[in-house]
Amino acid sequence: MKTTTPNITVRRSADRGHARHGWLESYHTFSFADYYDPAQMGFRSLRVINQDWIAAGAGFPTHPHRDMEIFSYVVEGTIAHKDSMGNGRELKPGQIQMMSAGSGVTHSEANPSKTDPLHLLQIWIMPEEKGLVPSYSEWHPTVGSESSPKVLVISPEGREGSATIRQDADVYRLRLKSGNTISHELKEGRGLWLQLVSGSLGIGEVNLEDGDAASTEEPGNFTFTAKTDVEALLFDLA
Repeated sequence: MKTTTPNITVRRSADRGHARHGWLESYHTFSFADYYDPAQMGFRSLRVINQDWIAAGAGFPTHPHRDMEIFSYVVEGTIAHKDSMGNGRELKPGQIQMMSAGSGVTHSEANPSKTDPLHLLQIWIMPEEKGLVPSYSEWHPTVGSESSPKVLVISPEGREGSATIRQDADVYRLRLKSGNTISHELKEGRGLWLQLVSGSLGIGEVNLEDGDAASTEEPGNFTFTAKTDVEALLFDLA
């Protein structure tokens, strides 16, 4: 179900698809795997947002992808990534890995810990064109950006040290202390999607809680107010 208020459409956490596989618990914002809702097929180029909890020692074995921009945002724990491009990395909370599958790659993602679960968001964005050469990049917070309320983490040109995506999409990480506000200007012809990872957030008269999302395709300046400490991802999409 979508709840619409002036200029803002809300996607509530409780309305997402839910899958439990023993080693994996996942909430699907958009249609994915066995969860299908023709009204929830994505937003502009944004195709998948899965919030995953992966048990200690478990993970996704090697599998193929093509023609998709895929990134993981680690919330808690560690993710171990290996791919057919020769990358083998472990990423920690707040870090991002960005894989452009292009003409085709294989990769695996696992929780290397023997004791602790892994909590992350897995996100797919459709590329600007098919058949691109596969590539890989990362974003790591610097001392200055670690506590920044709004920092660019993914962009087409890799601006400001961000990871690089093959699509006209800017992705920002938000971290706000309770009572703080930030704003974002959405230009004409673009769309905004805000995915709340944790906390309570207000956008005008709209209130979001853990796992909720809000979107709009109307241009303007949007102000986000933290009701508690907040972590979120903000997508500005062509």
